[in-house]
Amino acid sequence: MSDQQERAGFEALAQAGADDDAARALGRRLKAQPQAADLKALSALWIHGAVAAPERIPGLYDAVAEGYLGEPVGAPPVPTDARAEPDPIPQPFWPGLWTLLDEPPSGIEAVNLTTKTAALAGLVSPIVQTRIGKAALCYPDVPKAVAQGYPKHFSLDVLAKCPPGSLGATFHSLIVDNGFDLEVLDRAALGLDKLPPPLDYLNARILQCHDLWHIVAGYETTALHEVAISAFQLAQFGHHYSSMFLGMVLTRVAFERPEGGAIMLPVILSAWTHGRRTPPLLPVNWEGVWNKPLADVRVQLGVTPYASPFPADLFEQLSAAA
Repeated sequence: MSDQQERAGFEALAQAGADDDAARALGRRLKAQPQAADLKALSALWIHGAVAAPERIPGLYDAVAEGYLGEPVGAPPVPTDARAEPDPIPQPFWPGLWTLLDEPPSGIEAVNLTTKTAALAGLVSPIVQTRIGKAALCYPDVPKAVAQGYPKHFSLDVLAKCPPGSLGATFHSLIVDNGFDLEVLDRAALGLDKLPPPLDYLNARILQCHDLWHIVAGYETTALHEVAISAFQLAQFGHHYSSMFLGMVLTRVAFERPEGGAIMLPVILSAWTHGRRTPPLLPVNWEGVWNKPLADVRVQLGVTPYASPFPADLFEQLSAAA
């Protein structure tokens, strides 16, 4: 089969999707006897959820996690309208995906992967954008969070005054010591306040909370844990960028290095399960807990740190050894 034929078959599966039973069976097969074809099928299903049917995301991920990890996620189902018909995937999406996947590793590092993935997410149809927002409102406490209004900016000056060992001080150190931006990307430049609700709130809120969630939920700022926290974010509120990112990552692994599924799937699915079992973090009044020790904040919020199945810096170790 030619590359073109294989990609055409992938596109057809991504459009069609599959039910939860098929996803669960895929998870079981990938755990018991992983095959590249099954990994491609799973990545197509994740693209399906990201681009054509966002209502299918929680059911698909729950089912795959159960099949692969051998136990239910341990959280109530997210009550999206999983029977909604998938929207046609816009044709411009596919050249965008394949171009991004064809980038050599050095090219991926040279460009801003976040911006490129966000641009890919921007190729979904306006109808799907509306469906993404509607589906997000089905996740626990998302309506409560959205009702708080467009989020105000965090203050680096306020964080600098927090006592040593506090959440605020830890957050401040992470940002300053690593030269990070407090909100990852400039929400004004992205025009997030112009998005229809609830997408305006959701996208602005996760930009300001992404690095904070790294700390509170126990994810390191490494390549592997950036993948993991994307699954955590997706499980918390159906974050569209995360669904696109995970679909793109798994597709690249499936087509280029399918043996990498033995690392990616345990990480993604354990982090998804972690996100589903963790109480909602989106509506938390973070300013009210800046001065508390991190351990106390975790107890207050009911957060157990992520138990990574592999060393957080695994990719960095492999790169250094190459």
